[in-house]
Amino acid sequence: MNIPEPRGPISAGVCALLTGDPGADPSALAALHALVTERMAVVEDLIDDDVQLALFCLYELHYGGLAGVDDRWEWHPGLIGIRQLLEEPFEAWLRSEAGVVTDSVRRPVSGTPGSDATAALLFDLAARDCGPSVSRHVAKKATAEQLSEFLIHKSLYQLKEADPHTWAIPRLTGRAKAALVEIQADEYGGGRPERMHSALFARTMRGLGLKDSYGGYVDVVPAITLASVNMMSLFGLNRRLRGAIAGHLAMYEMTSSRPNQLYGNGFRRLGFDAAVTGYFDEHVEADAVHEQIAGRDLAGGLVEAEPDLLEDVLFGAAAVSCIDARFAALLLDAWENDRSSLRPLVPATT
Repeated sequence: MNIPEPRGPISAGVCALLTGDPGADPSALAALHALVTERMAVVEDLIDDDVQLALFCLYELHYGGLAGVDDRWEWHPGLIGIRQLLEEPFEAWLRSEAGVVTDSVRRPVSGTPGSDATAALLFDLAARDCGPSVSRHVAKKATAEQLSEFLIHKSLYQLKEADPHTWAIPRLTGRAKAALVEIQADEYGGGRPERMHSALFARTMRGLGLKDSYGGYVDVVPAITLASVNMMSLFGLNRRLRGAIAGHLAMYEMTSSRPNQLYGNGFRRLGFDAAVTGYFDEHVEADAVHEQIAGRDLAGGLVEAEPDLLEDVLFGAAAVSCIDARFAALLLDAWENDRSSLRPLVPATT
């Protein structure tokens, strides 16, 4: 994907640095480090366009990269240090938000829960009402324009679906590892590229006349959309957060089947055929199976093997609910007031 348009001094500094050769200008790297240190000391709400875009660009170096950016930047120590300056307060903010949810979870009176008990805790979290429902709005009220906006938001993850969770495979063992591989094999189409979930989503986008190139709409999605993807990368790229990425995937699967059924119904309501609804229909059946595997075998198996990771599993699961609730509130507030939920595309300055 192309380097996005900056949204403030931090993202502007990151993008400018990435256009040069790694190590060619130590003073520029030092200046950016100082700028990020200064700015992050005063940022209150981490769902900030500048912060989230900078993090997104830095994480993207570990995925498909950015057009024109030297791949050696991926593990440049100075750049990793800048990423840590951004992601540490982001993680702290996520823990604070998720803590409001996890503090109410009733843990076992004694000992560590087994896999079934861990799954029960996660299903309890998944059953809670965390805010307005985007899926019900899509099913009953959304216009064709709003459906396009919905796909644009989702494309930032869905066009690379499963990749952030795949980072966890070499960090797990035994039952948890086998469960994750089983889930990911389905996400990647069981060896059939045309059945990869990212490919199915790309077909849905084309069906609505949208471009299906990864990152093609990064400049118009708001900070909360970036944050939802950054959260996955934060969890997946840090081994110490393997419990959080397992909890994230478990919650993702447990809260997916019914909403995807409603999404599909919304598209059918406006006359779209199976070429468009196929992505959502696929997830109705697949995620009904995945939620059991993710809850009991992945998350539950991980907690049985490493009991100390229970709290991070719950943290990862609760963080999904918190971010999704904020996303839903932004989206539905815009739509109910006849506004776009996307950012205006500002032409690049020359």
